[in-house]
Amino acid sequence: MRSLVLVAALALAVAACSGDDSARPATTADPSADASAASATEAPPPARAALSQTGYEFPEAPTVPTGPAAAPLAADLDTLLSSLTTRVDLDAIARIGDSHDPRVAWLLSDLLRFIQVGETADALVAAFQNLTGANINGDPLSLRSPWQSVTNHLMAWDLPALPRYREWKRIPFEIIEPKWEPFFGDADADIDWRFLSWGGVRIDDRPLGTRTGCPNGCIPALDDPAVTGADEGNWYPDDSVVFGVVVDGEARAYPKNMMEVHEMINDTLGGRRIAIPYCTLCGSAQAYFTDDVSGRDEPLVLRTSGLLTRSNKVMYELTTFSVFDTFLGHAVSGPLQEEQVQLDQVSVVTSTWGDWKEAHPETTILARDGGIGRFYAADPLRGRDDAGPIFPIGDVDVRLPAQTQVLGVIAPDGRPVAFPAEMARAAIDAGEVVELAGVRVVADGGGVRAQTIDGENLVGHQAFWFAWSQFRPETVVWTPLG
Repeated sequence: MRSLVLVAALALAVAACSGDDSARPATTADPSADASAASATEAPPPARAALSQTGYEFPEAPTVPTGPAAAPLAADLDTLLSSLTTRVDLDAIARIGDSHDPRVAWLLSDLLRFIQVGETADALVAAFQNLTGANINGDPLSLRSPWQSVTNHLMAWDLPALPRYREWKRIPFEIIEPKWEPFFGDADADIDWRFLSWGGVRIDDRPLGTRTGCPNGCIPALDDPAVTGADEGNWYPDDSVVFGVVVDGEARAYPKNMMEVHEMINDTLGGRRIAIPYCTLCGSAQAYFTDDVSGRDEPLVLRTSGLLTRSNKVMYELTTFSVFDTFLGHAVSGPLQEEQVQLDQVSVVTSTWGDWKEAHPETTILARDGGIGRFYAADPLRGRDDAGPIFPIGDVDVRLPAQTQVLGVIAPDGRPVAFPAEMARAAIDAGEVVELAGVRVVADGGGVRAQTIDGENLVGHQAFWFAWSQFRPETVVWTPLG
């Protein structure tokens, strides 16, 4: 089966995404800055070793040429990409593998995302190995996903792409989802196109307030969900996880099982419009204010694009089709990029429902059906991410295991700081001070949040370590003494 359209249709049915700088530099802290925090130490930066999440060591990066692709290679790429909707040209793939230009491997990886089995997939892997000299058979991840292994190698190497990469890359992606055209068509977008991949679903472009799902296979945002008081929230088990948010004294709990289905909430809390993207792959719920963008009378409306970057969901703004860096909150394409929009955040606390409502007795919680008459399974993902990242992330920062939940925060001096959440909470419960770089972590519900030494709240949220360290590679890490 070589038709990309048919392969994409199959991939949609079994999508892995929920639905429904490679050097990893680390900043060394001033050793005198946190002398008062006797319970903490800073994890030293790792020695440079391009290691995968499984401990596999990536080989040395291949040497690459500079300048545009040679004319024969460019012609072969045009031939290959024009064959995608009919019968994939295997001869063109073989010639590309003999081109001696490893930069083209990024496009092979893109195609391998859509065509992961059969003779075409085998040809793509063979061409990658021929171009780079890397044999992926030594990588344990290659047994599960050759695409993930191939792309991890490219990301770990930080291999350059061809000058016309975006123009070629957009062709298979727009076959899958034509509505991505404004994203790929923005030549001024501040997007590293190498790391952009397909999350297994299509774009959610439903108007604000739509109560029905996505007939095209998107992840449907939930707009203005119905809520109840804590006394009516006994439908949700006390030991189940919620993401707690407080705005101007008004608290709300967002059940994890509902967030795994919608991955985006547009809501009003404390008189403010907020949007809460939840990246299941990164274990990261964030909360952004959407009503204070200069020059705009109406709040922004955030949606899930169906794309990923470094395993993090790519969100976009519905009315402008501007892409946002979900983790960092700034616009990277479209009109909002031109306006240099940076969204402000409010802290998200990961807690159990029982602990959250005890700490915040006036809290509300989303109604059992979300206000849309939907049934939500207790565990929609069924442990999908338990074995580690299922999308490419390149090499890893070995100071913590990849899937460790950390509370990430920007310290008063501008440094990113990460606190392993379970260890920090255990230390607090034991009466210890959890403090680093001018950040003190305190208990909230069953989770933790950050503040300054003087008690001023700092914005923070939890995420898997691999995600936080990718987007904040200069992070310093708190670890308990002993």
